[in-house]
Amino acid sequence: MDDNAPTRPSRRAILQAGAATGLLFASVAPAAVRESRAAQAVPGAATPLATRPVTLRVNAEVYTLSLDPRTTVLDALRHEIGLTGSKKGCDHGQCGACTVLINGRRINSCLALAVMHEDDDITTIEGLANDEKLHPMQAAFVARDGFQCGYCTPGQICSAVGMLQEVRAGWPSHASQDVAAPMTTLTDAEIRERMSGNICRCAAYPNIVAAIHYAAKEA
Repeated sequence: MDDNAPTRPSRRAILQAGAATGLLFASVAPAAVRESRAAQAVPGAATPLATRPVTLRVNAEVYTLSLDPRTTVLDALRHEIGLTGSKKGCDHGQCGACTVLINGRRINSCLALAVMHEDDDITTIEGLANDEKLHPMQAAFVARDGFQCGYCTPGQICSAVGMLQEVRAGWPSHASQDVAAPMTTLTDAEIRERMSGNICRCAAYPNIVAAIHYAAKEA
């Protein structure tokens, strides 16, 4: 073997040299190139739309707002009107923390556009009480300790109010034994099924069920 023959670099040396070269080019790449790559990494960035006047009737009061047409009822309530009782949990209509009543029916306000409800009556947790007198459902949640951290409670209460109206109207659920019956017997199973769209991460479900039973009997 010729001692003067050049030695071949090892595989590890080649990999290390390649990595070092890549880091060198990355550090000296022009700012314009880096910005271009960053822009490509976030396609479809939202562009502002012209606002339009929107009039909402919330808790019997009228509010005239200037909103992006994509503004949800929840964001209008919280950020434009200042009614922060309705909570933003998942923002995907899965947790029920944002539940409000629109024309007496419960909805997930994070999925409803404000511009779609200009002529409707919107009731939030702040509008259920009559001055200093609590709504019967609010009083029931207090009496039966139907909450722990309280984050989901506004949505739970609004949903429960709407749910009892559905029961009185004879709407069946998946738990109903007789879907043709004019009135559903409000069992624990009925309440749990009908309230299944409202999640309580503290797991206060037994007390929530008890509070709804209490409010239904009082009503």
